[in-house]
Amino acid sequence: MARYFDVHPDNPQPRAIGQVADLIRGGGLVAYPTDSCFALGCQLGNREGLDRIRAIRHLDAAHHFTLVCSTFAQLGQFVQMDNDVFRAVKAATPGQYTFILPATKEVPRQMLHPKKRTVGVRIPAHVTTQALLDELGQPLMSSTLLLPDQEAPMTEGWMITDELGAQLDAVLDSGDCGTEPTTVVDLSGDEVVIARRGAGDPSPFE
Repeated sequence: MARYFDVHPDNPQPRAIGQVADLIRGGGLVAYPTDSCFALGCQLGNREGLDRIRAIRHLDAAHHFTLVCSTFAQLGQFVQMDNDVFRAVKAATPGQYTFILPATKEVPRQMLHPKKRTVGVRIPAHVTTQALLDELGQPLMSSTLLLPDQEAPMTEGWMITDELGAQLDAVLDSGDCGTEPTTVVDLSGDEVVIARRGAGDPSPFE
């Protein structure tokens, strides 16, 4: 059964954040808040964690997982960007966007799109997410907490614990974080594609 951690939205308790980070380092799968709804996350390279996310969300092999990063410098280790893309992504981060970009060799193979060799990356503007990422010192492999039979992501930590507690190791809650997923911008090809319209304003990329 998942452990439930309720932290302050502006000053999340370091002890609780440390305990969640330890669970992630130990191979755990957690639900955590972002600036654009809850997400599922596990440690970089945790193959079993990705399989558990796929099972919960009923995802196929073509799903783009996301590396949730703490800083733009960290993001730059995992994706390839030319100068124009670099400027566009930097101007929009942190924020409610996920960018699809060609992956570097630092990205675990199991995260890559099987044909395109691309990966999603984002930097959330959320205090609790940033505290967790800072404690981990590396990105989270992540996916929106959107169940296959639901139209909107789950938004209440206690409800997530009640419904998915047997499938998770921890639920980190810091209050309301919205219901709208990120805007997904595919910058991996010759043309910019808005793959999903969500919380982030897509107009700068149109």
